[in-house]
Amino acid sequence: MENSSADAASRVRAIIIEQLGIDPARVVDDASIVDDLGADYLEVAQIVMMIEDEFNIEISDDVAEAVITVGDVIYVVMSKTEG
Repeated sequence: MENSSADAASRVRAIIIEQLGIDPARVVDDASIVDDLGADYLEVAQIVMMIEDEFNIEISDDVAEAVITVGDVIYVVMSKTEG
């Protein structure tokens, strides 16, 4: 299970890096997607859609709005893809 968790986390980070075109070293768990990584509302929406497609999950607007950090995104993905 730990390998799948690490794999999911790396896939989430890869989506954020691709969408924002930023240095992978900046995409750490406690980085704010908006404040630290510089994403705007449209980029956040695109990241959410890409994650939904990648993991075949649905993220509600309420949950998407509550996501602040990279770690938050990883947590949401893990909670929706477990068992």
